[in-house]
Amino acid sequence: MDIPRPHPLVIVKLGSTFEALRAQQGGDFEHWIADGLGAHALPLLVIDPRRGDALPDPAGVSGVVVTGSHAMVSHREPWSEATAAWLAKLVARDTPVLGICYGHQLLAHALGGEAGDHPQGAEVGTVTVTLGEAAATDPLLHGLPAQFPAHAVHWQSALRLPEGAVLLAGNEHEPVHAFRAGRNAWGVQFHPEFDANAMRGYIEMLAGELASMGADAAAMRERVVDTGAAASLLGRFARIVEAHQGA
Repeated sequence: MDIPRPHPLVIVKLGSTFEALRAQQGGDFEHWIADGLGAHALPLLVIDPRRGDALPDPAGVSGVVVTGSHAMVSHREPWSEATAAWLAKLVARDTPVLGICYGHQLLAHALGGEAGDHPQGAEVGTVTVTLGEAAATDPLLHGLPAQFPAHAVHWQSALRLPEGAVLLAGNEHEPVHAFRAGRNAWGVQFHPEFDANAMRGYIEMLAGELASMGADAAAMRERVVDTGAAASLLGRFARIVEAHQGA
Protein backbone atom coordinates (compact mmCIF):
# COMPACT_ATOMS: atom_id res chain seq x y z
CA MET A 1 0.00 0.00 0.00
CA ASP A 2 1.34 3.41 -0.96
CA ILE A 3 1.86 5.77 1.98
CA PRO A 4 0.69 9.29 1.12
CA ARG A 5 3.56 11.76 0.97
CA PRO A 6 3.10 14.65 3.43
CA HIS A 7 2.28 18.04 1.99
CA PRO A 8 5.24 20.43 1.82
CA LEU A 9 6.07 23.23 4.20
CA VAL A 10 6.33 26.14 1.78
CA ILE A 11 8.71 29.10 2.06
CA VAL A 12 7.31 31.97 -0.03
CA LYS A 13 10.29 34.07 -1.08
CA LEU A 14 9.16 37.66 -1.57
CA GLY A 15 12.56 39.33 -1.37
CA SER A 16 16.33 38.90 -1.35
CA THR A 17 19.05 40.22 0.90
CA PHE A 18 21.98 42.31 -0.32
CA GLU A 19 24.33 40.42 -2.66
CA ALA A 20 27.35 41.04 -0.41
CA LEU A 21 25.45 39.79 2.63
CA ARG A 22 24.21 36.73 0.76
CA ALA A 23 27.81 35.84 -0.07
CA GLN A 24 28.94 36.52 3.50
CA GLN A 25 26.15 34.46 5.07
CA GLY A 26 26.21 31.66 2.53
CA GLY A 27 22.60 32.01 1.46
CA ASP A 28 19.50 34.18 1.26
CA PHE A 29 16.35 34.62 3.36
CA GLU A 30 14.96 31.21 2.44
CA HIS A 31 18.17 29.46 3.49
CA TRP A 32 18.29 31.27 6.84
CA ILE A 33 14.65 30.34 7.46
CA ALA A 34 15.22 26.72 6.49
CA ASP A 35 18.14 26.55 8.92
CA GLY A 36 15.96 28.00 11.68
CA LEU A 37 13.13 25.54 11.05
CA GLY A 38 15.56 22.77 11.93
CA ALA A 39 15.03 19.07 11.36
CA HIS A 40 11.44 18.17 10.57
CA ALA A 41 9.56 15.41 8.81
CA LEU A 42 8.00 17.56 6.09
CA PRO A 43 9.37 18.23 2.59
CA LEU A 44 10.41 21.85 2.05
CA LEU A 45 9.36 23.81 -1.03
CA VAL A 46 10.60 27.31 -1.91
CA ILE A 47 8.52 29.36 -4.35
CA ASP A 48 9.11 32.89 -5.62
CA PRO A 49 5.96 34.59 -6.96
CA ARG A 50 8.07 37.54 -8.11
CA ARG A 51 9.59 35.39 -10.86
CA GLY A 52 6.26 33.85 -11.80
CA ASP A 53 6.22 30.72 -9.63
CA ALA A 54 2.69 29.41 -9.21
CA LEU A 55 1.21 29.52 -5.72
CA PRO A 56 0.24 25.94 -4.82
CA ASP A 57 -3.28 24.75 -4.13
CA PRO A 58 -3.97 25.61 -0.46
CA ALA A 59 -5.27 22.07 0.03
CA GLY A 60 -1.81 20.70 -0.79
CA VAL A 61 0.20 22.75 1.71
CA SER A 62 1.07 21.77 5.29
CA GLY A 63 2.28 25.22 6.36
CA VAL A 64 3.77 28.44 5.00
CA VAL A 65 6.52 30.87 5.96
CA VAL A 66 6.49 34.21 4.12
CA THR A 67 9.86 35.97 3.95
CA GLY A 68 10.83 39.56 4.34
CA SER A 69 11.52 41.83 1.38
CA HIS A 70 13.09 45.16 0.49
CA ALA A 71 9.81 45.95 -1.31
CA MET A 72 6.89 47.75 0.34
CA VAL A 73 3.46 46.17 0.87
CA SER A 74 1.78 49.53 0.22
CA HIS A 75 3.10 49.51 -3.36
CA ARG A 76 0.61 46.69 -4.10
CA GLU A 77 2.81 44.86 -6.60
CA PRO A 78 0.80 42.25 -8.58
CA TRP A 79 2.86 39.34 -7.17
CA SER A 80 2.30 40.72 -3.66
CA GLU A 81 -1.45 41.13 -4.06
CA ALA A 82 -1.75 37.63 -5.54
CA THR A 83 0.15 36.24 -2.56
CA ALA A 84 -2.11 38.17 -0.17
CA ALA A 85 -5.24 36.63 -1.70
CA TRP A 86 -3.64 33.17 -1.43
CA LEU A 87 -2.73 33.75 2.22
CA ALA A 88 -6.33 34.64 3.03
CA LYS A 89 -7.40 31.24 1.65
CA LEU A 90 -4.81 29.46 3.80
CA VAL A 91 -5.94 31.26 6.94
CA ALA A 92 -9.55 30.34 6.16
CA ARG A 93 -8.43 26.69 6.10
CA ASP A 94 -6.57 27.05 9.44
CA THR A 95 -3.31 26.17 7.67
CA PRO A 96 -0.33 27.28 9.80
CA VAL A 97 1.17 30.51 8.43
CA LEU A 98 4.12 32.58 9.66
CA GLY A 99 4.75 35.97 8.07
CA ILE A 100 8.10 37.64 8.76
CA CYS A 101 8.56 41.44 8.41
CA TYR A 102 7.14 42.04 4.91
CA GLY A 103 5.26 38.76 5.34
CA HIS A 104 3.87 40.03 8.66
CA GLN A 105 2.61 43.23 7.05
CA LEU A 106 1.27 41.34 4.03
CA LEU A 107 -0.67 38.96 6.27
CA ALA A 108 -2.31 41.89 8.03
CA HIS A 109 -3.18 43.46 4.67
CA ALA A 110 -4.46 40.16 3.27
CA LEU A 111 -6.96 39.75 6.11
CA GLY A 112 -8.38 43.26 5.99
CA GLY A 113 -5.86 45.21 8.08
CA GLU A 114 -3.55 47.95 6.84
CA ALA A 115 0.17 48.13 6.13
CA GLY A 116 2.09 51.33 5.43
CA ASP A 117 4.89 53.65 6.44
CA HIS A 118 5.59 53.71 10.16
CA PRO A 119 4.72 57.23 11.41
CA GLN A 120 7.93 57.41 13.48
CA GLY A 121 10.18 56.07 10.73
CA ALA A 122 12.49 53.09 10.56
CA GLU A 123 13.37 50.59 13.28
CA VAL A 124 16.78 49.01 12.67
CA GLY A 125 19.01 46.92 14.93
CA THR A 126 18.62 44.66 17.93
CA VAL A 127 15.50 45.82 19.79
CA THR A 128 13.61 44.67 22.87
CA VAL A 129 10.25 43.00 22.26
CA THR A 130 7.71 42.82 25.09
CA LEU A 131 5.04 40.13 25.16
CA GLY A 132 1.43 41.02 25.82
CA GLU A 133 -0.90 39.11 28.12
CA ALA A 134 -2.33 37.04 25.27
CA ALA A 135 1.10 35.56 24.51
CA ALA A 136 0.98 33.47 27.70
CA THR A 137 -1.53 31.09 26.09
CA ASP A 138 -0.50 31.52 22.46
CA PRO A 139 0.60 28.26 20.77
CA LEU A 140 3.68 29.90 19.20
CA LEU A 141 4.86 32.40 21.82
CA HIS A 142 3.94 30.81 25.14
CA GLY A 143 6.86 30.20 27.46
CA LEU A 144 9.09 32.90 25.97
CA PRO A 145 10.60 35.50 28.32
CA ALA A 146 8.36 38.49 29.00
CA GLN A 147 10.97 40.60 27.20
CA PHE A 148 13.59 39.40 24.73
CA PRO A 149 15.97 40.86 22.14
CA ALA A 150 15.13 40.54 18.45
CA HIS A 151 16.57 41.85 15.18
CA ALA A 152 14.52 44.35 13.19
CA VAL A 153 14.80 46.20 9.87
CA HIS A 154 11.64 47.91 8.70
CA TRP A 155 10.27 51.18 7.41
CA GLN A 156 6.68 49.96 7.12
CA SER A 157 4.46 48.29 9.72
CA ALA A 158 1.10 46.67 10.28
CA LEU A 159 -0.68 49.94 11.06
CA ARG A 160 -4.07 48.31 11.68
CA LEU A 161 -4.67 44.68 12.53
CA PRO A 162 -7.44 42.65 10.89
CA GLU A 163 -10.74 42.30 12.74
CA GLY A 164 -10.46 39.63 15.41
CA ALA A 165 -6.65 39.48 15.33
CA VAL A 166 -4.87 39.07 18.68
CA LEU A 167 -2.00 41.41 19.53
CA LEU A 168 0.85 39.38 21.04
CA ALA A 169 3.94 41.61 21.33
CA GLY A 170 5.29 45.09 20.73
CA ASN A 171 7.62 47.76 22.01
CA GLU A 172 7.74 51.53 22.42
CA HIS A 173 8.52 52.15 18.75
CA GLU A 174 6.52 49.32 17.17
CA PRO A 175 3.26 48.42 18.93
CA VAL A 176 2.65 45.40 16.67
CA HIS A 177 5.72 43.17 16.70
CA ALA A 178 3.59 40.00 16.72
CA PHE A 179 -0.04 39.07 16.20
CA ARG A 180 -2.16 35.99 15.59
CA ALA A 181 -5.08 35.74 13.19
CA GLY A 182 -7.44 32.81 13.53
CA ARG A 183 -5.98 29.73 15.20
CA ASN A 184 -2.81 29.15 13.21
CA ALA A 185 -1.60 32.32 11.45
CA TRP A 186 1.07 34.59 12.91
CA GLY A 187 2.91 37.69 11.85
CA VAL A 188 6.17 38.84 13.43
CA GLN A 189 7.69 42.18 12.51
CA PHE A 190 11.13 41.18 13.79
CA HIS A 191 13.43 38.69 12.04
CA PRO A 192 13.77 35.31 13.79
CA GLU A 193 15.93 34.11 10.87
CA PHE A 194 18.62 36.80 11.35
CA ASP A 195 21.69 35.92 13.37
CA ALA A 196 23.96 38.60 14.86
CA ASN A 197 26.19 38.66 11.78
CA ALA A 198 23.22 39.22 9.48
CA MET A 199 22.01 42.08 11.68
CA ARG A 200 25.42 43.71 11.73
CA GLY A 201 25.59 43.28 7.97
CA TYR A 202 22.29 45.11 7.51
CA ILE A 203 23.44 47.97 9.70
CA GLU A 204 26.63 48.23 7.64
CA MET A 205 24.75 48.14 4.34
CA LEU A 206 22.34 50.83 5.55
CA ALA A 207 24.98 53.00 7.28
CA GLY A 208 24.56 55.94 4.90
CA GLU A 209 20.78 55.95 5.17
CA LEU A 210 20.97 55.57 8.95
CA ALA A 211 23.38 58.50 9.16
CA SER A 212 20.92 60.67 7.22
CA MET A 213 18.36 59.78 9.89
CA GLY A 214 20.74 60.86 12.66
CA ALA A 215 21.54 57.30 13.77
CA ASP A 216 25.04 56.12 14.69
CA ALA A 217 25.62 52.90 12.77
CA ALA A 218 28.80 52.06 14.69
CA ALA A 219 26.97 52.32 18.01
CA MET A 220 24.09 50.25 16.63
CA ARG A 221 26.49 47.50 15.59
CA GLU A 222 27.91 47.45 19.13
CA ARG A 223 24.41 46.88 20.54
CA VAL A 224 23.76 43.79 18.40
CA VAL A 225 23.42 40.64 20.53
CA ASP A 226 22.35 37.05 19.98
CA THR A 227 18.59 36.58 19.92
CA GLY A 228 17.94 32.99 20.90
CA ALA A 229 14.36 33.45 22.08
CA ALA A 230 13.33 35.19 18.85
CA ALA A 231 15.18 32.60 16.75
CA SER A 232 13.37 29.76 18.51
CA LEU A 233 10.08 30.77 16.87
CA LEU A 234 11.05 29.08 13.61
CA GLY A 235 11.56 25.69 15.24
CA ARG A 236 8.39 26.19 17.30
CA PHE A 237 6.47 26.95 14.11
CA ALA A 238 7.84 23.80 12.43
CA ARG A 239 6.50 21.72 15.34
CA ILE A 240 3.08 23.37 14.98
CA VAL A 241 3.04 22.55 11.27
CA GLU A 242 4.03 18.92 11.95
CA ALA A 243 1.30 18.55 14.57
CA HIS A 244 -1.30 20.09 12.27
CA GLN A 245 -0.25 17.84 9.39
CA GLY A 246 -0.40 14.80 11.65
CA ALA A 247 -3.88 15.72 12.81
